[in-house]
Amino acid sequence: MPIVESNDVTDPNPMTSTAATATASAAPEPAVLVLEDGRIFRGTSYGATGTALGEAVFATGMTGYQETITDPSYARQLVVQTAPHIGNTGVNKDDAESRRIWVAGYIVREAARRPSNWRSERSLDEELAEQGVVGIQGVDTRAITRHLREHKTMRAGIFSGDAVGTDKELLDAVLASAPMEGSRLAEEVSVDEAYIVEPKDWGWDGEPRFTIAAIDLGIKRMTPIRFAERGVRVHVLPATATLADVQAVNPDGFFMSNGPGDPATADNQVKLLRSVLDEKIPYFGICFGNQILGRALGFGTYKLRYGHRGINQPVMDRRTGKVEITSQNHGFAVDAPLEGATQAPEERFGRVEVSHVSLNDDVVEGLSCLDIPAFSVQYHPEAASGPHDAAYLFDRFIDLMADAAPKSAAAATTSTESKTEDKK
Repeated sequence: MPIVESNDVTDPNPMTSTAATATASAAPEPAVLVLEDGRIFRGTSYGATGTALGEAVFATGMTGYQETITDPSYARQLVVQTAPHIGNTGVNKDDAESRRIWVAGYIVREAARRPSNWRSERSLDEELAEQGVVGIQGVDTRAITRHLREHKTMRAGIFSGDAVGTDKELLDAVLASAPMEGSRLAEEVSVDEAYIVEPKDWGWDGEPRFTIAAIDLGIKRMTPIRFAERGVRVHVLPATATLADVQAVNPDGFFMSNGPGDPATADNQVKLLRSVLDEKIPYFGICFGNQILGRALGFGTYKLRYGHRGINQPVMDRRTGKVEITSQNHGFAVDAPLEGATQAPEERFGRVEVSHVSLNDDVVEGLSCLDIPAFSVQYHPEAASGPHDAAYLFDRFIDLMADAAPKSAAAATTSTESKTEDKK
């Protein structure tokens, strides 16, 4: 049986703790974080009380906590914030990256007693409680992070209120929960119906330059906005979209978003992308979309030991030699040769090269096809809370569509002429 270890944290400033309790509407209840390997951290409740089960991961961003918790890529994950003080600026409707909070549970060292920002509409604690997200505060997030780095991300549970039982009962509940490997989650976080984001609504003056079909696998709000700002009309389609759905919008380009879960389960999306690549429609993928391109080309994927999550991940763009500080959130990666151009295992797609690489651990951070119009990156160039080093990738995709447009027009003309000749 795993050894259960207690890791209580003592507030270094007892006066602060007393003041916080005095100003709170209700005293927080005891809460427990239980990791799969039996380690236990004890704190107090934050947000809703109850049970939250998922994969424990850590995010290293010093800012942007609202963007983090509303990122659909965090579905079924318990997020540990490494920044020690969370909730300072409250929450507002404008900074949410999707229609709801997606983290399964939230783990912080010290929660702000009250928000202080002119844009704040309510406290983070209130928002978590309103949406039923179970959290824990007052735990040593530095110790938790070091433990996950040394032992890997793992299943975990947060228990508070009436859900707190014996250590063995809580550990058994964690061990009975589903692992992230083999989880198919994109369909769970995607929209049910298609919608359109128009350039004119985001400052673009004039007719749209291009139209793209974007598959929502957990898309963040800022992604179609970044396209729209550049004059691109975006048809956002559900994760279950077919090739016929894509062709119905007559796109100049095709996009697949970030999203949660194991890319090994995305067989339907891989099949769709292969059909799109066969049609020579320019493609751009972000995060999950990068992993799907890797699979479509015939490469495998694998689970990282503790993943990349935060807004300070250094990446080398091999095309320019420049280093970008990037926003990332992924626990899986593409298994592709790092050096030079190589023939894709799916040979009809020609040659491919790793275009971007992590400077921390040499993980594949981008793919570029050399014989078809397609590329992808593993990180988030839209990054609403920053950094914005990689925003040029949206322009690179526009250039790719512009380069392909004359060829598409010529192909269409040739096809029309052939059909006319056949009728004669």
